Amino acid sequence: MSMQSITVNTEEADKASPANKDKLNKVDFRWFIVRSLPHQERKLADMLMHYQEKEKNILEVYCPTHTTVNESKNGKEVQKPLFAGYVFVLSTQKTVTEFISRHYPEGTILYDTRNRNDKKARILTIPEEQMRIFKDFNENYADKLLILEKPFTDYAFNPKTNEPNETVKVIDGPLAGKEGYLTRFRRDKRLVFNMKALNGDRYYAVSVPNIWNFHVVRIHNAECDRQTIGTMKERAVDLLIGLIQACGYGGNTLKMLYSFIDELMVKPSLVDFCKSLYKKGFGELSRRIASLGTYDAELILNLIRYERDNRGYVKENFEKLVIRPFLTPTSGIELKEDENEATLKHGSFTEIIKKTNITELTYYPDKHKDELTTTTYFAHIGIIQNGNSKGVTLFANWDTFLKEYFLTAGKANEKLVKGTTEVSTDASDKKRKEKIADSFRNFAPTLHNILTNENSRVKAIQNLKIGEECLNVMAIETTGKDAEETSKAKDELISVCTNICKEISTTIHLAVWRRFLRTVWLHK
Repeated sequence: MSMQSITVNTEEADKASPANKDKLNKVDFRWFIVRSLPHQERKLADMLMHYQEKEKNILEVYCPTHTTVNESKNGKEVQKPLFAGYVFVLSTQKTVTEFISRHYPEGTILYDTRNRNDKKARILTIPEEQMRIFKDFNENYADKLLILEKPFTDYAFNPKTNEPNETVKVIDGPLAGKEGYLTRFRRDKRLVFNMKALNGDRYYAVSVPNIWNFHVVRIHNAECDRQTIGTMKERAVDLLIGLIQACGYGGNTLKMLYSFIDELMVKPSLVDFCKSLYKKGFGELSRRIASLGTYDAELILNLIRYERDNRGYVKENFEKLVIRPFLTPTSGIELKEDENEATLKHGSFTEIIKKTNITELTYYPDKHKDELTTTTYFAHIGIIQNGNSKGVTLFANWDTFLKEYFLTAGKANEKLVKGTTEVSTDASDKKRKEKIADSFRNFAPTLHNILTNENSRVKAIQNLKIGEECLNVMAIETTGKDAEETSKAKDELISVCTNICKEISTTIHLAVWRRFLRTVWLHK
């Protein structure tokens, strides 16, 4: 087998590239995979190295030093061969073929035997850069691998909580580019990823310890993330609030929301609900709800089902309404195709709703690949006039997130905001060592700048007075009422707040703050 960190090329046996020619100027040098008889890989490697002294077209011979790994089987860890029977040779095809024919006829060069359109068997080779990474991994991590008895897909969810495990991508090092699940094994968090066999399409789920030693980022899982309820209830409530406000019922939004929930509880049919709204004189609202797509309609019906099982959920969790969360999947107010922005008047402030595209790395487990995906969200920015009548304050709703932050104080606050390293005890060797602290400074630098830099234009403000209510917000104050200055401040506030969301969302650290981020960014 090989690690998934090796990218195996399939090349026609007689095909050569223009670079790295051999002495006869016929075939280029490549890493070939030679199979030995069982338990003879060391003998084969020694023979090749002896032959290398005579044959200049053998540049390097590599026999993995770590040939066994732990395997989890029926709850027990046993030793299993990993690279037994394989030797890697940097040479030319002609030279390797001649060596096998003359000195080791029991050996074979590994070919790809899968059916292809051209019906030709293709030789397996490994690019030099991938081989270097593989050697690094094998020498430093192979003996720490644990081959798991369950398939890779079984580690997508935590069986105790039924919540999806975090999907991560390794950024650098011998596992660079690999995606996997951050999974807890007893007290240890390990990276679980797929390992592919050298001579087939079979995959093995393996785990690597000490995940904190790798540079990894969280990525959105296209399949698992959407199976968790996450912010589904919040998205459903926000959808209804946006529709009610957009139809001009701002001051009565919560009252109407509670009434609609009660009515749908009695008869959970959106068709009948729209008819009822129309009869009551809410024609535009009836039209908007009737035009919802299947996904949004199902969100509302799922909310009703949850409310029936948890009576009072909506009233208990949505008892105050000033402005919608900073980023939402729906606009509420209708925007034409060529419009990116809309304005909505409220009693004590004006709301600007602007399209905001966010690009994320998204993992597709069924394809074993990731892609960059761009999703349109809507940023909600409020504008109120400053008390001195000079300038305005632009704000975004970070109420729950900042409320939790303002509750921290003293050493706890200092560690959260400014911490660089902290001392921990390694469970395996009982040694005390330093590790990177889970702080905003280390993993959310944009937020750290706001909280510590007096010159930051964006401020975290506690209990900003907005009409009769107070809200914890991210805000910018302008010195005047010039439209251009206000527009620039709005764009800056959206950009800075979006950067905070992306930084917290993509780190495997700050897990607690990602939960609070759900109230700021209603992720689709």
